[in-house]
Amino acid sequence: MMRKHRFRNSYLTSAVSVSLVLCLVGLECVLLLSAGALVTRMRENMTVTAVLSQDADSTQCARLETILSSGNRCSSFTYVSKEQALEEHIRSLGEDPSAFLGYNPLSASYEIHPTDAYSAPDSLAVLASTLEKLPYVTEVLYPRDLADIMNSNVHEFSLILLIVALALLLVSMVLIVNTIRLQIYSKRFIINTMTLVGATSWVIRRPFVRHNLLMGFLSGLTALAVLSALVYYVEIKMGIMLFPLTWMNIGFVSVVVLCSGLLITLFASLIATGRYIRMDSNSLYEI
Repeated sequence: MMRKHRFRNSYLTSAVSVSLVLCLVGLECVLLLSAGALVTRMRENMTVTAVLSQDADSTQCARLETILSSGNRCSSFTYVSKEQALEEHIRSLGEDPSAFLGYNPLSASYEIHPTDAYSAPDSLAVLASTLEKLPYVTEVLYPRDLADIMNSNVHEFSLILLIVALALLLVSMVLIVNTIRLQIYSKRFIINTMTLVGATSWVIRRPFVRHNLLMGFLSGLTALAVLSALVYYVEIKMGIMLFPLTWMNIGFVSVVVLCSGLLITLFASLIATGRYIRMDSNSLYEI
């Protein structure tokens, strides 16, 4: 009875430890998704301004909107009329050019926000070149230097984030392997006895693999519950947008956490039991 109680305590302790480590794996996924969402928002907030000619009519505007809507180039675009441009000019500079010119010298324009895929400097240049060829577009403006700097920084940031994620994943794997190794360590004499009576390697490994796979699955569910509560609190209660809560993103985090729990516990069980299966009886007292 005492031995069974100790086994349950050991199993529960290991399950809690693995759950905490899988929370770390889930946080890595949340970090990667949040960083990707942040980069996407930054890129899509970049504005390309297509200035229209003074005589551009509604038909030409409709034709331009059709071009912008096709090809998945733009996440959104906004028409700014001459009157709106004048109001913005007065609000920004505090002077009304139409008061002393007698007419509104500003042109209507479209403020275009490219999609993430079309926000690279080369893609922006192609978009600008396409718009400039239209006879009713006089000028296309966008921050070329900012696009180059952002593109360079995104590549560096992605590389650093990938290295950090791989390092954290390696630490997580080591922690889970050590946790399961300590759990199986207490059963090393039982493993040795089974070896002496002729039990095959798989017969010895099977109960450890079965128990630890169940532990990995339950620990993964526990970690997902903790992560769900954390994301809910941060996004709903605090109003901080981490990443879009789409089914694809939720599925990605769930699959990574659950598969990590199952695969790491499987390999840890096989490696730890294999060590004690190959060990002779005298060596068991030296470790």
